[in-house]
Formats: sequence, structure tokens, C-alpha cells
Amino acid sequence: MKEPKQRVRILSEALPYIQRFRDSIIVIKYGGNAMTDDQLRHGFARDVVLLKAVGMNPVIVHGGGPHISQRLKQAGIETRFVDGMRVTDGEAMRVVGETLTEVNRGIVDSIVAHGGEAHGFVGGEDNVIVARKLAHAGGGDLGQVGEVAEVSYRLANFAHRQSAVPVVAPIGLGADGLAYNINADLAANGIAAYLKAEKLILLTNTAGLLDTEGKLISETTWSQVEKLVKQGVIHGGMVPKVTCAFDSVRAGVHSAHIIDGRVEHALLLELLTNEGVGTMIR
Repeated sequence: MKEPKQRVRILSEALPYIQRFRDSIIVIKYGGNAMTDDQLRHGFARDVVLLKAVGMNPVIVHGGGPHISQRLKQAGIETRFVDGMRVTDGEAMRVVGETLTEVNRGIVDSIVAHGGEAHGFVGGEDNVIVARKLAHAGGGDLGQVGEVAEVSYRLANFAHRQSAVPVVAPIGLGADGLAYNINADLAANGIAAYLKAEKLILLTNTAGLLDTEGKLISETTWSQVEKLVKQGVIHGGMVPKVTCAFDSVRAGVHSAHIIDGRVEHALLLELLTNEGVGTMIR
């Protein structure tokens, strides 16, 4: 009888979190292994359906980097990055748009296949992100690469009032009428800040933030992270993710989480259990 009792304990443990976060907006940046591994992909969709079923309001903002790189290669378009940003001219933007549309549709279909409802937002008539051209610190031109200038009220209204889960591609429309490719972390950050989300969750291919001994940091502050960055413990692609997480918290998001998307049901473990499965930033 031990296993049934353990299951009941887990369900009981989830109750206060379900009560606390009911009606709250949870912005989830979806990418990495969680998007490409079939088992993880289906598990993610089930988790999202469950969160919506218990009264939370998940908003998914997805990437698509590997898919885009593959499609650009097939089209004979050279991929070039500057400080982690993909230089995007008009021809490349067309491929980016087509690819993210397909990725978006796949996420929507997966949620529907697991008994949920979802609606995709991919620029064009469905655009919910107003973008401005991203100025590169070095003075170079990144092309049609942007950042979030504003988020349409339509998304907030949809997230709170509709039964379908919003699935947002990181494409924004500029005042000049051009579509802009936005880094998915930055897009999720901008959307979470605008919606004053309860949580921003960044799914990554790492366990979370690690200390000098390689142990997982379950909860942290900016001053602690700054020290680890200066020591080189936090480095590379994790630095902009941490900065993004803290920016969202400063903008009014209650907490940001960097979690391991390689762990099955990582969303539920982070949101509905005492231990969690990553690093929480308050």
C-alpha cells in the first residue's frame, strides 16, 4: 500500500499551490530538449493542460532556433550570430516566420491532442507584440531583429478570459510595418512584465543555477548571482537568461524560475511540489 499512499501525499502537497496560483498568469518560455524530445514534448503538453484545468492561466512563448537554422541551411541562407542574436535580413525573416508558424501550430496541436484548448499567435493579423528594432551595442545592424516595445491588451484579455491557452511565437510587428524576430527569452520577459504575471518560467537544458561547488541553487537574489557571474561560475548563454529573469522580477513579476526542461514533468515539479526542479529568483 506504500505506492498509493505516496500518490495521495503528492496530490495533497499540490493542493496549497493550486489554491495559491489559481487565476494567476504563468508565462512559460518553451524551448530546448523539452520541445524536440517526443516524450518530453508530450509531457509538457499534458502539464499545460493540467495547469489550465486546475485554474491557472499558462501563457506559452516558444522559440525555434534549431528548426530555423535547419530551414535556413536548406534554403541556402547563411546563418550568422552577433552576441547570440541571429542576424535576420528580409529573406531570412521570411524563413523565420514560416518556421515559427509551423512550430506554433505543432504546439497548439499537441495541447489539443491531450484534451486542452490552445490558440496560436504568430504575428500578422494575430500579432500581439509591438516591436522596435534592436540596437546592437557595437553599432552593427542586426537586420529585422527586435525587442518588445508593447504587448497588445488582447493577449491579457485572452489569457484571463478564454479557455484556450495562448501560444505566442516571438515575432513582433514594428511601426514601420516590418516583422521582427525577437529572442524568445526576451519576448517571454516582455510579455510576463506586461501581464504582471505571477511567474516567469524559463525551460533550459541545464539543471538551473549552480554554485561554486556545482550544487543546484534552489533560490537566489541578484547580489548572489552577480558574484557568481564575476567569478565565472555563471557564464555564456546562462548570463542573459539570468539577466532576463531578474528584469522580469524588477518589472513586477512575483518570481522567475530557471528550470531543467530535460526532466519529465518539470513544470509540475516546479509549480506544485515543495522541492521544485530548478532555481527560483525573487
